[in-house]
Amino acid sequence: DTEGLLRIKEENQKHYRRAQRHQEKKEKIQRHNRKLGDLVEKKTYDLKTQYEQLANLRRKHILELTSVIFPMEEVKTSMRDPADVSSESDNAMTSSTVSKLAEARRTTYLSGRWVCDDHNGDTSISITGPWIILPNNGDYSAYYNWVEEKKTTQGPDMEHNNPAHTISAALCYATQLVNTLSLILDVNLPKKLCNRQVNEFCGENLSRHRFTRAVKKLNANILHLCFSQHVNLDLLHPLHTLRNLMYLVSPDTENLGR
Repeated sequence: DTEGLLRIKEENQKHYRRAQRHQEKKEKIQRHNRKLGDLVEKKTYDLKTQYEQLANLRRKHILELTSVIFPMEEVKTSMRDPADVSSESDNAMTSSTVSKLAEARRTTYLSGRWVCDDHNGDTSISITGPWIILPNNGDYSAYYNWVEEKKTTQGPDMEHNNPAHTISAALCYATQLVNTLSLILDVNLPKKLCNRQVNEFCGENLSRHRFTRAVKKLNANILHLCFSQHVNLDLLHPLHTLRNLMYLVSPDTENLGR
């Protein structure tokens, strides 16, 4: 029994010494982990700082781009609300008639269906100049009508102020701006827009199908950029091409450049 007790004591001492070595290794690993944690925290802070600097640089480039090369602004027309004019001309008009007129004014027949739009064409968005504008409600029927007239009309087109010209030019500039923004923001666009699509708007008369498809691709890319920069979703509308771009590049967009 005494010999067995001695053997057990010796084994316990070996275990104790081994436990001490393990404890030392544990403490060493913990110190190493703390050092790594501090290093990771520092690197994370440095990375966050770099991201902020990169975002500020991107924001600066975008604001320069949209103020010098692609300025956009809202162009208001002098149209008055028919409800206001009618109510002034007919004092006996009921409030229900006035409200119905106001509701009708906010409704647009677009691509085979009625679309509710508070602006309803009383404002337009210009790009690169006040003479190159797009209808705010996304109604590009002037372009379709112009293409149909060109098919039946012979001779040179002398209507330099034709709305179809401004629509195609505005869409061409918008496409160039979207491509440039995707490069600055390093965001891959879901719909590929190469130089051929840019020239497509200005270089030839597109059929209704090709024109609608090109506009849909452009609008999808603009919405994708807006989503990537966390633009307020309540401000966006799938048909408002330039207005969505204005919200994207606005200095009030907090996350622009992320």
